[in-house]
Amino acid sequence: MTDANEMPDPRPAPPRAAHRMNAGEWGLLLSLSGLFGLSYLFQKIGLSELPVFSVVLARVGLAAIPLVVILYAVGQRLPTAPGMWAGFMAIALLNNVVPFSLIIGGQQWISTGMTAILIGTTPMISVVLSHLLGDERLTAGRVAGVAVGLAGLVVLVGPEALGGFTLGFMGQLLTLGAALFYTLAAIYGRRFRDVPPLVLSTGQLVCASAIMLPVAAFTDRFWIYPVSGGVWAALLALAVFGTSLGYIIYFRLLARAGPTNLLLVTLLVPVGATVTGAVFLEEAVTPAALGGMALIFLGLAVIDGRPLAWARRLKRDRGLSRR
Repeated sequence: MTDANEMPDPRPAPPRAAHRMNAGEWGLLLSLSGLFGLSYLFQKIGLSELPVFSVVLARVGLAAIPLVVILYAVGQRLPTAPGMWAGFMAIALLNNVVPFSLIIGGQQWISTGMTAILIGTTPMISVVLSHLLGDERLTAGRVAGVAVGLAGLVVLVGPEALGGFTLGFMGQLLTLGAALFYTLAAIYGRRFRDVPPLVLSTGQLVCASAIMLPVAAFTDRFWIYPVSGGVWAALLALAVFGTSLGYIIYFRLLARAGPTNLLLVTLLVPVGATVTGAVFLEEAVTPAALGGMALIFLGLAVIDGRPLAWARRLKRDRGLSRR
């Protein structure tokens, strides 16, 4: 592991086959999906009393504080090299400031379940961009997975798009824009693979807080809004669990499994987000949402390739048993 002050290596690694995750990496992925799934619920609760940029500021600001304390408590330090902070600023913009603003902005007009399902298209974008800009080869199976996932997106968004440029459609477009930025962040974040996850998570959120504080102050004047105890509790949970802890796991998984495998988390999140939205916010779950989610999950299976391999192995074993 390199010193935290060393510049991240900007050189892309040579093309390689996509990494097949082991049981431990799948455990991290499932944990991350649970944390991120609850984030959409907490953001929606925050929006009930605060404007968009104020919710974003609360998420990154309240998350940065405990990470700084933990970082120094365990004996690690933030870097001093300007180049490292320039990198942290870039990843903060790609991974926090822009996508959080787009997602929370979109949540004004669409449900938490719909938001999570649309973010679930991120791996479809990642498959293509990781091939063009990153170091993962584009295989026939992954192309098929993208096609199936895009079919799910058509099922999900199609009726809204045909209805004209509504606020709901605007919310969907903002959310899809966030999916694109998440993909760019995962690809760019590979250059930090030798930086400790806690250092990277803390540096990223400190930079995101520094960006969002003047933005929220200028646009929202966030101090004028009375915030109830319930909303404060939701914002703290969003910051600590959905952001602080979530990004420690995020960067650890990114370093171990690569950007495309990491972004499979966005295909697992919609189930939890849809259920919590329906239970706690009484959001309707439409047939289009269920159909789109099913197709996106099928895209996940095709992109990962493991279910197809299991099916081939089962067929082969059955053939051998009959001999």
